[in-house]
Amino acid sequence: MDKVDKIEDDFLQPLKEFTAARIGLGRTGASIPIKQSLAFNLAHAHARDAVYSELDLDKLSEELKQFELPVLQLHSKAAYREQYLQRPDLGRQVDNDAVAQLNDYAANYDIVIAIADGLSATAVNHNGFGLLKILIPQLLAAGLKLSPICLVKQGRVAIADDIGIHLNAKLSLILIGERPGLSAADSMGAYLTFNPRPGLTDESRNCISNIRTHGLNFKQASKKIFYLVQESFKRKLSGVGLKDNAGLLDNNS
Repeated sequence: MDKVDKIEDDFLQPLKEFTAARIGLGRTGASIPIKQSLAFNLAHAHARDAVYSELDLDKLSEELKQFELPVLQLHSKAAYREQYLQRPDLGRQVDNDAVAQLNDYAANYDIVIAIADGLSATAVNHNGFGLLKILIPQLLAAGLKLSPICLVKQGRVAIADDIGIHLNAKLSLILIGERPGLSAADSMGAYLTFNPRPGLTDESRNCISNIRTHGLNFKQASKKIFYLVQESFKRKLSGVGLKDNAGLLDNNS
């Protein structure tokens, strides 16, 4: 590295503390250094691996036992991963076996919690239980009736609407692996929908994104979700009509 490269790296180093974006890479002639090139290729490989990762049903089922709620293992109508990626519509619906399981537990619930692989099963394998360990006790302490927890393979966000209507739940909450990027392959999203039913689109949901150790931590995420759940039940809606004003309330208190 010549003197100019060293000066540029030193200048941008403090900024790297605030972002995982690829800044201050330096250069070797007209290209980037080989070390940075290899790091990029590795991050790309991690992202591809995340897309094809599998939901760890055994581990999640064992962890979720502590909540003393039934745990259902369900599947969407997308039979395999390639079909899931090519046919998003099939990932939004549960298959016939899942419908039979859900009908056996149908009742009047306040909330159904689903965990789906989405585009990164790695994300929910790493982060799903950690978040629920904080969130579920809050929901139960608030007097909310929870349905069985649903683990869904090959699921899209909207599959929670299908699950919610079969279980007769007032609100659905789905934890799902987000599309992996080159700075994070383990980012989990949480989507909540009041009065879930098939046919709803994204403006009907609220999303809390980037839930992971190096993003929005479990305590922060559970606080946001719990606030939105309470407001959703209070106002009988979700989506664009429901705003996260919790920060504003904290600042005014």
